[in-house]
Amino acid sequence: MGKFKMKFCQQWLLLVLFLPLSSVLCFSELSFITEPSDVIVLPKDPAVLDCQAHGQPPVTIKWLKNGVKLSETEHIQFLPNGSLYIPKIKHTKEYSDEGFYQCLSQNKYGAILSQRSRLTIASISEFVLHPVPMTVTEGSVARFSCAVTSSPPATITWELKQSTLPLQTDRITILPNGVLQIHNVQVGDAGQYRCVATNIGSRLKSREATLTVIQDASPRPRQRPRIIAGPQNVTASLHQTVVLECVATGNPWPIISWSRADSKPIDVYNAKVLGNGNLVITDVSAKHSGIYLCRATTPGTRNHTTAAANLTVLVPPNIVERPESQTRPRAGTARFMCQAEGVPTPHISWLKNGEEVHLNGRIKMYNSKLVITQIIPEDDAIYQCMAESEQGSVLSLARLIVVMSEDRPSAPRNIHAETISSSAILLAWERPLYNADKVIAYSIHYMKAEGLNNEEYQVVIGNDTTSYIIDDLEPARNYSFYVVAYMPMGASRMSDQVSQHTLEDVPLRTPELTLSSHSSTDIQVSWQPLPAKVSRGQVTAYRLSYRTAADNTVTSVELLQNRTEYLLEGLHPDTIYLLRMAAATRVGWCEPSAWTSHRTPKISSSKVPSAPILQLEPLNCTSIVARWETSKETVAVQGFRLCYHEEGQPEQPNIQLQAQIYTYTITGLDPRRKYHVKILAVSKAGDGYQTDRTVSTPGCVSARDQLAAAPPPPGQVVVLASNSSAVTLRWSHSSFPSGKAVSYTVRFTPVGTHNASAIRYIQTTKQSVTIQNLISNTRYEFVVRLHVDQMSSPWSSVLYHQMLPAAPSKPPVGLRVTLIEDDTALVSWREPTEPNVMVTHYTILYASQKAWLSGHWQRLQREGSHTMALLEKLESGNIYLVKISASNGVGDGPFSDTVELVLKRGNTRSKNPRHSDSFPDTTVYSDGLYHIDQRSMTGIIVGVSIALACIIMCALILISKGRPRKSSSPKVIAVGVPEGPHAGLSLPNEHHTENVEALIPMIDHFIDAKGGSHMVINSAGPVNSKRKWLLFKREITNPAECDVETRASLYEAGKTVLRYEEQPGSAPLPPSSREIVYGPLHSESSHTSEGSQETGDSGHYSNEESNEEMSNPSSSQSSRPESFGLDTTVAELKQSFQVENEEVLRHPLHHSARESSWLCSTSESPYPALHASQAASS
Repeated sequence: MGKFKMKFCQQWLLLVLFLPLSSVLCFSELSFITEPSDVIVLPKDPAVLDCQAHGQPPVTIKWLKNGVKLSETEHIQFLPNGSLYIPKIKHTKEYSDEGFYQCLSQNKYGAILSQRSRLTIASISEFVLHPVPMTVTEGSVARFSCAVTSSPPATITWELKQSTLPLQTDRITILPNGVLQIHNVQVGDAGQYRCVATNIGSRLKSREATLTVIQDASPRPRQRPRIIAGPQNVTASLHQTVVLECVATGNPWPIISWSRADSKPIDVYNAKVLGNGNLVITDVSAKHSGIYLCRATTPGTRNHTTAAANLTVLVPPNIVERPESQTRPRAGTARFMCQAEGVPTPHISWLKNGEEVHLNGRIKMYNSKLVITQIIPEDDAIYQCMAESEQGSVLSLARLIVVMSEDRPSAPRNIHAETISSSAILLAWERPLYNADKVIAYSIHYMKAEGLNNEEYQVVIGNDTTSYIIDDLEPARNYSFYVVAYMPMGASRMSDQVSQHTLEDVPLRTPELTLSSHSSTDIQVSWQPLPAKVSRGQVTAYRLSYRTAADNTVTSVELLQNRTEYLLEGLHPDTIYLLRMAAATRVGWCEPSAWTSHRTPKISSSKVPSAPILQLEPLNCTSIVARWETSKETVAVQGFRLCYHEEGQPEQPNIQLQAQIYTYTITGLDPRRKYHVKILAVSKAGDGYQTDRTVSTPGCVSARDQLAAAPPPPGQVVVLASNSSAVTLRWSHSSFPSGKAVSYTVRFTPVGTHNASAIRYIQTTKQSVTIQNLISNTRYEFVVRLHVDQMSSPWSSVLYHQMLPAAPSKPPVGLRVTLIEDDTALVSWREPTEPNVMVTHYTILYASQKAWLSGHWQRLQREGSHTMALLEKLESGNIYLVKISASNGVGDGPFSDTVELVLKRGNTRSKNPRHSDSFPDTTVYSDGLYHIDQRSMTGIIVGVSIALACIIMCALILISKGRPRKSSSPKVIAVGVPEGPHAGLSLPNEHHTENVEALIPMIDHFIDAKGGSHMVINSAGPVNSKRKWLLFKREITNPAECDVETRASLYEAGKTVLRYEEQPGSAPLPPSSREIVYGPLHSESSHTSEGSQETGDSGHYSNEESNEEMSNPSSSQSSRPESFGLDTTVAELKQSFQVENEEVLRHPLHHSARESSWLCSTSESPYPALHASQAASS
């Protein structure tokens, strides 16, 4: 899906940005029909250089000579069709028409320049080589040669005694290069010889040379074959004729044969043998280039001698990758590609409207590619790629059309880069501030920050992302980046540039080793420092390992980074040693090189030649030039023996070279291979010391070379197995020849990440890999890249995969147990602090301490969306243990630490719920028991002692106050409360009667029972009551009995009783003591004190009453806290209290404090506060 999306964005960008392509695709604005070509003329002859152009009129043609524009004169005329006409060629010291000519065609779209045409005036120079006299014996071979410089090339003939010799007879051969060969010389062949050179302009004769023939009647001794005139290195232009001479003598006469060093067959259609062994190749082309071997062999024997020569065919430039016309928006970027080949390698330059492009910070040339950034309207022109060499020039044109748009987006903002690895950097940015909705794509530009004229690369991505991973970067390098936003008909300015460096990596390969011996017991190892592109960081050390071929014991030596040679001493003579090297950076060691073999010399009493100094240089992707030198010594060198082989392949046969040869070209190699080359000198005393060296051939840059193409990316990336944290991938790839090093890189990252640390890489040599430590329940994207022979393929198609969810690894947090009723507790918790984990249900285990010791737990489960649960039917007097775990479809998570909940026997319900929290310091031991340390035990003893002291003091105070209480007449008001869900509602205490939360006002004085009036009398005066109150007009003679009755009536279900005792002669209670005996409204209060009873009354709210109420099942059941709204009721209560206070202030009333009576309410109002309010108002 990601690949399709990328392709869609690129296709959309191409379709929209390049709409005006009609004029480009049918590029008929301007082009050449005929271009001038090379011409050779005689002085004073006329000359015509053709040039015809086609394009939208008007088209004008101008001419240039040697890059300078020509003006039309009588001597130089411009024909109507555009051709150049010179009526009479001039060639004097002051002026010459010889030179290079080009025509320039121009119209409103621009200008184009033609190929270069050379006008040459025919001439012939003096002989540079004259034949020389010679004396030969009868029956041998005579050879004369001459050379002349001529344009066009001259034809050479020979004369004997001023009579022309035939070109070829059975004994006489005249080669095209001017060589005369006479085989089996006779006495009649003696005389004066001269050569004659002729071209279209003149005829020239050389000096005469005398041939003297000596008659020798003695028999000729047997002789080994010897080449007296071997082939010479020759360079020829395309379609010329090449002569490779080979003249040999011997007794018997040797047989001459030809072959190629690269084992390719000689072209039988264009090659023939002339005379007694000369090879002539006509109409040469690039395929004829190579090394040719002449071999002279004694008939019937294996005695032979060889000579070699290199044929180089010069090829005119040829453009193999032509630039394409483009349409680009203003502020965009245009890239013109151009690749050319030829021998020698052509030089590539760029022209704009026929003139050389001026390079600057905005217009740059990278190798042969022209890049124009931040395009302006003046860049709209015709561009030409010109490839030229000494063999000629060729041009290819393309037009750049600049699209104008004023409504451009602003530049992307806040660009930043983050290093991911040694070859990848994550680039992120923010969308443009203006016209961001019109952006259809982003263009990422990056280049190396160090050095000059570094190539800039570009990547186009869609508008659905603001981040991108740039890989394929070189390790340990700094790069600069900027981003451009594109809209359908324009582009933004470039963003701010940002620089970032890649990390170091292990070296790509080891140095190439050179091995030589100076004695029979040592090996000199030398190497060149690794280039920065190969070292991929600062080399910190080298490791040289060696062993004998017969022993597997490896000895290693670590060397400092500044070393380039090392001498191994104390070795065994005439022994094959295997050596290899590894290099390291701060990241680590690279893979060591393959073993290189070297044999130490034998112990010899005679002096043998020392090891040659060998230098290897890749000539191209298939050839290596070997050059060597020998030290000045007294040992005579008779020749050299050279051999080479590809790493891991058997050695090729030795190549015997003559003593005067110090260079050799090895051809027919494969690109991007490592080769081992060995050479030694040969003397009469034996073979000299050997030099071994390795070299790697480069890759071919030719567009026709299939090896240069990047390997295809791996295909069919699939998931074989997966779980919540690991995945196994497998892929396929194209087949490669055996022996090639193939490896893979797997990149994986969570989808949509902007964090560089989340992007990971894995290297492997197999076609499958298992990736561990992935995040569960996360969507990942995977891509794979192939590496073969130091080349990397593009990334494969993106594979998206959703990881399975994992079982919770952590328990829920914040476990809290709250006692809300005698037998009911509320358990609450929070979700586990673990990302990407889905919880489907919670499991709660709870048990009393006795059941826990026997291993019996009660289980309770709740859905994953719930974080609370009720534990019901708990038994008083027990200690309960509670723990919880989270689970999902994959598995169960661990349980939390156990939390204790203590339920005391016969305990009174607290006005504040008791809590048991799972604090971090809760300790659970492995034996499952809870241990109390010495500090905790000391605290318990001190707390118990203080509690006992307080109880004793309270008892003494109660006993001392008990006697005066018995003489007083208690007056009790029982306010009936109906049964219902709100019967046991507890509200907070406040000190002011006007507060809406004070539902029942404190009654300071009671009504006189004897008066019989239905009013409540307090310190402020009588208050009329709208509801009738029942008065019990009986005297309470026994206070104790009355108290028992009061207590009995106090604990009736649905009633709340206020008890008030007044001492004789006591003053009225102050207003600050008007408080209500009720607990707080919210059940999750932070108070945890058990058994604490709050009273706002100046009388006594006894603990026995609370205990008795707690023991009443109906009361306990009906008084469970619930959430409900009291807004309406509270408002009514507040209003009624205000009315009550006003009535009390208007009707003061004094009464006797000694009289007492029972006041009971028979109202069915749902709130007791309403009864008090209504009574007060009546």
